[in-house]
Formats: sequence, C-alpha cells, structure tokens
Amino acid sequence: MTSLNDAGAEACVGNATTASLIRRLGLVAVALVATFVVIPSVATDYWLSSIVIPTIVMGVAGIGLNLLMGYTGLVSLGSAAFMSVGAFSTYNLLLRAPFLPLPAVLVLAGVIAAATGVFFGLPSLRIRGFYLAASTLGAQFFFEWLFTSYSWFSNDSQSLTISAPRLQIFGNDLQSATGRYLLVACAAALVVLFAFAVVHSRVGREWAAIRDMDTAAGVIGIRVARRKLLSYGISSFVLGIAGALWAFAYLGTADAHAFSLDKSFQVLFIVLIGGTATIFGNFLGAAFIVLTPILLDRVALYSDLSFLADQGALANIQHILFGVIIIVLLIKEPDGLSALLRRLFGLFGRPAKASTQ
Repeated sequence: MTSLNDAGAEACVGNATTASLIRRLGLVAVALVATFVVIPSVATDYWLSSIVIPTIVMGVAGIGLNLLMGYTGLVSLGSAAFMSVGAFSTYNLLLRAPFLPLPAVLVLAGVIAAATGVFFGLPSLRIRGFYLAASTLGAQFFFEWLFTSYSWFSNDSQSLTISAPRLQIFGNDLQSATGRYLLVACAAALVVLFAFAVVHSRVGREWAAIRDMDTAAGVIGIRVARRKLLSYGISSFVLGIAGALWAFAYLGTADAHAFSLDKSFQVLFIVLIGGTATIFGNFLGAAFIVLTPILLDRVALYSDLSFLADQGALANIQHILFGVIIIVLLIKEPDGLSALLRRLFGLFGRPAKASTQ
C-alpha cells in the first residue's frame, strides 16, 4: 500500500512538472511572437524609440543588478558606472577596431565592464551591507570623473559626447527605429537566456546559498570569495551591454553624465519594484519606471493646473507623486510586481518567496 501511494505521489509530481513546463514554454512562445512579430508590426516609430526600447534596455540593466542583489545577496550602487564602461568601450572598439562586427563588440564591451566589476567587487570579500554599498558608490563617481576628464575616451570630442560610428550587423543598417528595436530585442532575449542558464546552474545554487548565509556556504565547501567576484563580473557584464544599448540604440549620443547616480538609483528601483530574484520582473519594473512619468505628464497636461505658473513646481510635484507611488507599491507588495502577477494569475505556479524566475 505504501509503495502504491509513493508511486501515485510521484506520478502527480511528474504531471505537475510536465504541466508547469508546458505552461512556461507556452509563455515563452507567446513572448517571442509578441516581441519579434507583433510589436514591430503595430508599434509606431515614436513608441519604439521613446517607450519600448528604453523599457527593454532598462529591463536588461535590472537583470544585471538582480543577478548580484537578488540572487547573491550583494549590494551595488554603481550600476550606471558599469553601464558607462560598456558604452564607452563599445564606442572605442567600433572606432578603433572597425573590422569587429557589432555583436562581437557588444560582448567585448561586456567583458571589459565585467573586469571593472570584479575589481570594484573586491571589497565584498571583507565588508558587506552599507559599507559595501558605499564602496561600489565609489565606482560611480570614479568613472564619471574619468570619462569627463580624459577626452581620449570620447575621441577628443570637445563636447565629450560619444556616438556610434556605425550601427549595423553584416551589412544591415540598424539606424531606423525598427532596426534599433530588433537589435535591442535580440540582445535582451540572449541576456534573458544567459541569465536563466546561470541562475539554474550550480553557480546559481551556490549564489543562493551565499545569499542565505555565506558562512554556512563556506562550511559546506562553496568558494564564497570566488563566487562573489563571479557575481560582480556577470552582473557588470550584463550592465555593460545594457549601457551600450542605452547609449547607441536609445539615446544615439551620450556622455558620462547620461550614466549618473540617478541612473543607478533607477536600476535599483527597477529591481525593487519588479521583484528581487526574478528575471522577467525586471521588465515589469522597467515598464513602471518608464511609463509612470509619462502618465503623470499626461495627467498634468489634461488637468487644470494653471495655478502652477512655475514649471519647476509642476516637475517637483510629479517627482513627489512618483516617489509616493513607489513607496506605496513597496509597502503593499514588497516582493514586487512579479509576485503580484503570480498571485493574481498563477503564471509560474510558485510561491513568491521561492521563485527563481
């Protein structure tokens, strides 16, 4: 009787696993069709250039920080610094090594950002928490100073701005809104696939152990120091690619101030709003960050706010409302929008705390 019960339980578990896998594959198929077929067909150039592209790029940046903060339990306030390293590395590689194709340049720029991330992640071997946040904050100020003080990085430009010498893949021009969108969408899809592979590998499981208790992780044989530095490296790799896409697929031209401390906090808010230890939640957080200010602008435009003669006062009110919305959201749903969707629709079939999606 016991064996029959065990066999029945195993069969139920197997059926649930199969159903969950089929549901996830269906969601992936729908997402791919929507990304590469529906959106390019129906979206206007304005929507692609001003809304969809920045949302996807900031979602990729959120993945980079989430791999570090959500999956490993480490802290960084220098996300925009590593984005700037990726952007300026991409610019100089395209300019000084024109024989390299754009995909290879993006990967190399990510590798350079990863190396800088490992270097600035060294303090994590000794300190943690607030002190580690202050240490990574140093990267933010250092690279902003570096790229504004030495014009070599911007090819001796008087304005210290950078722009891609070319944006094409195998002779196909990507300067149009659709071309830039497809570049961003393909890069984001590969980053998502890469992130899923990492977090479901042995490395991801060891990151989770370090996040829960690094001392216990070291006791069971995990090389804590090596895994922490690897987390900083992979996180900065993804952030470097996001920075390159932000500079050239969205802004067109950029300078070091385009990757200021405000940008680092935006990436942090994306992770907090979308949900820690989640991949797709980063795109929900990015959509919130991109769309909420636009919505507030529309509300201000169609509302009777003539008593605000000073546009600066109106902008401050919008910032206050934006901050209040974020605070309320974090209080009501501390696990992020991804957890809210899981509860409402049961998309992933896992409790919010246990999810690694």
